[in-house]
Amino acid sequence: MAQIQNLLYDSLIKTQHVESAALIKIKDGIAFTSPPRLNLQPQHIQVIIDAFKNTAALRREGFNFREKNYKCVRADKNSVYAKCDNEGVIMVKTKSNILIAVYREGMYPSVCVEATEKLGSYLREKEL
Repeated sequence: MAQIQNLLYDSLIKTQHVESAALIKIKDGIAFTSPPRLNLQPQHIQVIIDAFKNTAALRREGFNFREKNYKCVRADKNSVYAKCDNEGVIMVKTKSNILIAVYREGMYPSVCVEATEKLGSYLREKEL
């Protein structure tokens, strides 16, 4: 678990354009978070897992995450980008995990996307 936290911290948080991050094991519904802690309740984890099941509906309707309504900017089988006012969430699916990164006002969404997608590609290469 410490390796995952270090990987999330070093790859995402250190960019200073990711506020918090987590890696969710799809099969188990378990989230490993990096400091600062992304508080994910079981219902949040389920929303994240379900986001990849019907991307067309997600693009139309958006979704509720952590008591906020997010508008979907992009949704396909590998990635979901969504925003709510000046903050957003980036989700990248790998073979058995979903990587999630959250950015807030004052952070560059493009840097958050680039770092999250790059880590997602690395995890896909490792078949994780």
